[in-house]
Amino acid sequence: MKPMTKSPLQIARASYQPKLPAALKGHVVLKEGTATQSVANQAEIKELFPNTYGMPLITFEAGEAGANPQVAVGVILSGGQAPGGHNVISGIYDGLKALNPANKLYGFLGGPSGLVDHKYIELTQEIVDEYRNTGGFDIIGSGRTKLEEEEQYEKGAEICHKLGINAIVIIGGDDSNTNACVLAEYYVQKNKGIQVIGCPKTIDGDLKNEMIETSFGFDTACKVYSELIGNIQRDANSAKKYWHFIRLMGRSASHIALECALQSQPNICLISEEVEAKNMTLSEIVEDIVKVIVNRSNHDLNFGTILIPEGLIEFIPAMKKLIAELNDLLAHNEDFNALETDDEKRQYVKGLLTPESSHVYRDLPKGIARQLTLDRDPHGNVQVSLIETEKLLIEMVAKRLAQLKAEGKFKGKFSALNHFFGYEGRCAIPSNFDADYTYSLGYTASLLISAGKTGYMSSVRNLTAPAAEWIAGGVPITMMMNMEKRHGKMKPVIQKALVLLDGAPFKYFAANRENWADEKSSYVYPGPIQYYGPTEVCDQPTRTLQLEKE
Repeated sequence: MKPMTKSPLQIARASYQPKLPAALKGHVVLKEGTATQSVANQAEIKELFPNTYGMPLITFEAGEAGANPQVAVGVILSGGQAPGGHNVISGIYDGLKALNPANKLYGFLGGPSGLVDHKYIELTQEIVDEYRNTGGFDIIGSGRTKLEEEEQYEKGAEICHKLGINAIVIIGGDDSNTNACVLAEYYVQKNKGIQVIGCPKTIDGDLKNEMIETSFGFDTACKVYSELIGNIQRDANSAKKYWHFIRLMGRSASHIALECALQSQPNICLISEEVEAKNMTLSEIVEDIVKVIVNRSNHDLNFGTILIPEGLIEFIPAMKKLIAELNDLLAHNEDFNALETDDEKRQYVKGLLTPESSHVYRDLPKGIARQLTLDRDPHGNVQVSLIETEKLLIEMVAKRLAQLKAEGKFKGKFSALNHFFGYEGRCAIPSNFDADYTYSLGYTASLLISAGKTGYMSSVRNLTAPAAEWIAGGVPITMMMNMEKRHGKMKPVIQKALVLLDGAPFKYFAANRENWADEKSSYVYPGPIQYYGPTEVCDQPTRTLQLEKE
C-alpha cells in the first residue's frame, strides 16, 4: 500500500473555494469615508506619522472595469501562527492575478527577517495551490524579528527595488501591524515608492475594534479548544471523579477563555479583566473556586471544569505589584545571583520586598515562588507565560479544601487534573469562517495595493451576515494607535482590545455562570469543526461576534 502523504480531508479541502463578499467578485470602485484620528494621544501620533495619519476609511463597492498597471508584491508572515494565514496569501495571489495576470507575488522567508536578509521565493500558482485552505504558516515560515531600525528599512527597500516590488503585506498581530505602520511612514518620508498593508492576525482575539471585528484564527482556535473542553466535560460527567483545571492561551486578554466558556458552559471560567476590575487577590479567586467545589460535592458531584486564561497572574493587582517589584529587585542583582540554594534566595527576596508584596510572596507555593525568581527573559523580567497557573490554583484549592475538611465543612473528594491548550489550536485546518474571512482579507489587500494605498490594514466587516454581504475595505493603522511605555520608553502601538465587562458577550456569560456552576449539568459538547453540511453547523462565526451583533 502506498504511504499516505495527505489525509482525505486535506485532499477534499484543496478544492474548497472560499466565499467572497459580493462586491469583490467583479470590478470594484473605491469609496473614501471620513478622515480618522487615533484612539488616544492624537497629537503625539500625528507628529510621529505625519504622512499616514488622519487618512480616510475605505470601502470597496462593485464598479466599472479600469486599467490596472502591473505590480509586484512581497508578503510576510509575522509572529505566532494562526489558522488561515495560507488563505490570506491565496487571496492576495488570486486578487493580484485577477487585476493583472502579469502581477507577481514574492514570499519573504522566516518572517520579517526574510525582508532584511533578502531571503525570498516567488509564489507561483503551483506553490499557492498546494497550501489553499490549510493550517500553519509553513508556506514561507514566520518569525518574530521586529522591524524597528532604519538599517532594516533600508535593507528591505534594497531587495524590493531589486525585485521590482511595489508593496509589502505584513500578516501579523498588534505589534507586527504597528511595525507595518512605522515602515509605511518611513517609506513615504523617504520617497521609496513602496506601499505597506497589514492584515489582522492573532488567535488571542485582542486585535479588534469597530473596523476590525475579529482577528483571523480566533474562530478556529476557539472551536478546537472548545471541542477538547467538551470532550473533557463528557468524560468528567461519565467518570464523575476529576476536577479539570484548563489553562487557555491569551496572556494579554481573556477573549479565548470567554469564547470557549460561551461554547462549552464549564462550571467555572475566570476572566482576567474582571479579576483586575474587582481588585481580587489570589486567595479570593481560590475561595470562589472552593465554594463551587464544595457546593457540587454536597450533591455528590466531585467533578467539574475550570477555564483559566493564560495571563491571569498579571491581572491580579497584588501579583502584578509583586512581579513589578521582583523585576526591579532582581534585574542585574549580583548578590541574588551569588546565592546557591532556593531557600537562601527565597529569604533574600522576602527581606527586600514591601510588606504587602512579601505577604503575597510568602503565601505562594514554593514551586511558583521559585519560578518567579528564576525564569527571566532577556530584559530581566519574569516570564509570566511560563507560570503554570492551573497547577498553582490546584495546589492552593487543595490546601484550602483540606482545611475545610478538618473543620467538617467539606465532606467530598477532590482529585484534580491540569491541562494547557495552546499550540493545539494555532495551526488547525481553518474553519469555513476563517477560510472565507482570511481569503477575503488577502483579496482586499490586493485591491488596496492596486489603489495605491499605504499604512492601511485590510478590513472585512459585517461578519455575522452571509459572506456575500460582508463589507470589504481598509482602515488606517494609525486610527488604532496610542502611546504606551515599552522597555522604559513611550512608543506608538496598536491598542490591545481587552474583554469589555459591559459588553454583550461578558454580560451573557455573567448572567448564566451561576447556572453552569450549580449541581445541574449544563455542559455543551461542541464537537469537532465541521467543513461540509448545513451552514448553521459549518459557517457560523464565534459566539462572541454573534452576541456583539445582537
